[in-house]
Amino acid sequence: MTVIGGVDAAGAGQALKDKHRAMWALGDYPAVAAEVVGGLGPALVAAAGVRPDERVLDVAAGSGNAAIPAALAGARVVASDLTPQLLDAGRRAAAEQGADLDWQEADAEALPFADDSFDAVLSCVGVMFAPHHQVAADELVRVCRPGGRIALLSWTPTGFIGQMFAAMRPFAPTPPPGVQPPPLWGDEEHVRALLGHAVTDVEVQRRTLAVDRFATPEEFRDYFASRYGPTIAVYRAVADDPARVAALDAALLDLVRRFDTGPAGWPTRTEWEYLLVTARVAGPQGS
Repeated sequence: MTVIGGVDAAGAGQALKDKHRAMWALGDYPAVAAEVVGGLGPALVAAAGVRPDERVLDVAAGSGNAAIPAALAGARVVASDLTPQLLDAGRRAAAEQGADLDWQEADAEALPFADDSFDAVLSCVGVMFAPHHQVAADELVRVCRPGGRIALLSWTPTGFIGQMFAAMRPFAPTPPPGVQPPPLWGDEEHVRALLGHAVTDVEVQRRTLAVDRFATPEEFRDYFASRYGPTIAVYRAVADDPARVAALDAALLDLVRRFDTGPAGWPTRTEWEYLLVTARVAGPQGS
């Protein structure tokens, strides 16, 4: 019997989903995806080996950083995300680029698709933000056919974005019980444990994205404080306390300075490390 969905979204669970949906609608994540991390989606699509006419699902697709390149490669793509505003931005971007794909509001922990529906399931710095990692991982496997591929790109805990979340953690509200930190998806052991025996042929690479678009640490801070939902949410949490706002400002500036490898007098240059994981879904006997 086909099973659809992963967790009960009632009560406190629904409140958490609503909070996540609202957070990603803050600021302008589509601008971040296009202007700062635009190279990640094509890299993931290439690593996944997406081919024409394949059925491809992009989970937590945002505005389509991976979904649109997959569609342009000729695949039949569904882009799913919890936040409708991001899907709307993705539709506009796809139309501008001449990409044809489906956009569907969906929770990564309760995907509204039948078992074995897709040849490839992708997520580009997306599913890592689902609060319950094992539930989300099980959903990725469930909707991918045996022999199909799962390809994931996630920020590492020790890399720039992982350390940005570490820097913001003291200023953020305490997460509900059971919620796991997003950068854990960038830890190889953690991802291997999540996927377990459900997959074979696991390949793992650590790569970096070079970012040199910010002239100064202050420009980076201001950009993320006005466009990136998680950073905006943390600033809002301390907005009534000027001392904590100043401390958060300082923490983000220190982060950029620690990672900056650019020459003095030039724009900052930081390397943002990510983990790229590809795997094949095992057959009924784990073959």
